[in-house]
Amino acid sequence: MQAKPFLKWAGGKGQLLEQIDKFLPDQLASGSIKRYIEPFIGGGAVFLHLANRYEIEEFVISDINCELVLAYKTIQKNVEELIEILLNIQNKYLSLDESERNLYFYQIRSQFNLRRHQIDFQVYNHEWIERTAEIIFLNRTCFNGLFRVNSKGDFNVPVGRYKNPTICDPKNLKAVARILQKAQIFQGDFTECEKFVSDNSLIYFDPPYRPISQTANFTSYSQHSFDEIEQLRLRDFFRLLDSKGAKLILSNSDPKNENSNDNFFELAYEGYRIERVKAKRNINSDTSRRKQIHELLIMNY
Repeated sequence: MQAKPFLKWAGGKGQLLEQIDKFLPDQLASGSIKRYIEPFIGGGAVFLHLANRYEIEEFVISDINCELVLAYKTIQKNVEELIEILLNIQNKYLSLDESERNLYFYQIRSQFNLRRHQIDFQVYNHEWIERTAEIIFLNRTCFNGLFRVNSKGDFNVPVGRYKNPTICDPKNLKAVARILQKAQIFQGDFTECEKFVSDNSLIYFDPPYRPISQTANFTSYSQHSFDEIEQLRLRDFFRLLDSKGAKLILSNSDPKNENSNDNFFELAYEGYRIERVKAKRNINSDTSRRKQIHELLIMNY
């Protein structure tokens, strides 16, 4: 079975994989790319896609979101026990009526938030397994399948309405776990991946997007904001890694969807290749505004 993301993730790249494929460096198919690095791992759609298709010796994945990193490490280390716990949660949840499901969801969400301060995010322990199960449960049953936290770091997405959600997919979790055996996983700022970068590396950056409008500012995957200063800090890091001879790809929003005079990325990444790919905006409470838009792919090759 080919592994796919185990979490639904805002801004996930599943819908763009075929388009991204067209812009991958030739060195990937020839086998000269030995290490793949992704410092904003999110749902991991691109990472898993490349792992399924190409012979890559090593993966380095990271994220600023400590809950997300905890989940990846748990699947890497103890997927069997995670599956067992998830199946129990799924069986219980599906046996409940709608009002009981709502109550159960909010009990799990409250428990998840209350326990956050008791979790040791640095050292793997048995509590990680139950927490990962809660992360997957909340993600699979909450509204729109979002992972969103408030300024305090609490998960705050309300319950969704799904008749028969797949909370546990054992085959996929095992497929993800197999790929993760070749991965180094860590929590931290995107710049911390520098020590892994060499001229046989491919790095894919998928940061929180620069908002294309005042109402499109959804970057709350973690407590850390990612404003224009951060976007330019990432640009500087992109240039640094370019000087090391690595192959680089970066995704971001296309401001020209809303303002044809907004040249933020053309100016920031002057001298680099910028391509536009078609995407569909899925995060909008007004379904009529979930229109097709463009996103940017920025490359150094």
